[in-house]
Amino acid sequence: VTDALEMVGLAGMESRTPHKLSGGQKRRAALATVLAMKPGVLLFDEPTMFLDPRGRRELIESIKRLPGTKLIATHDLDFVLDVCSRAIVIDDGQILADGDAKSILANEALLMPHGLEVPYRLRNSQYEPEA
Repeated sequence: VTDALEMVGLAGMESRTPHKLSGGQKRRAALATVLAMKPGVLLFDEPTMFLDPRGRRELIESIKRLPGTKLIATHDLDFVLDVCSRAIVIDDGQILADGDAKSILANEALLMPHGLEVPYRLRNSQYEPEA
């Protein structure tokens, strides 16, 4: 448990009660609970929902430090750029794209018809997707 709390940046907070933690800290404490079981795969479902900017940054740093495979289901495409090298776009149960996250997320023609938008930092940038 101590190692898990350290992995998510909550070392030294073992005695704090949950209601005294911020939203981001509560998410990281929940993640530490799972990490203590040493899973080989972690599944995150909309992990940035309801987080303020600080909590979001803390979560990003925690996820980057985690060992093993991480599967993340999210509509927060800027978050995907921060933590994922690979992206899979799924709509109505169909896989539409699978590959390099930046290339896929820069593809407006792919994203727009499926209710997604190119992340702000990839718009009007010099980034050129690989062919």
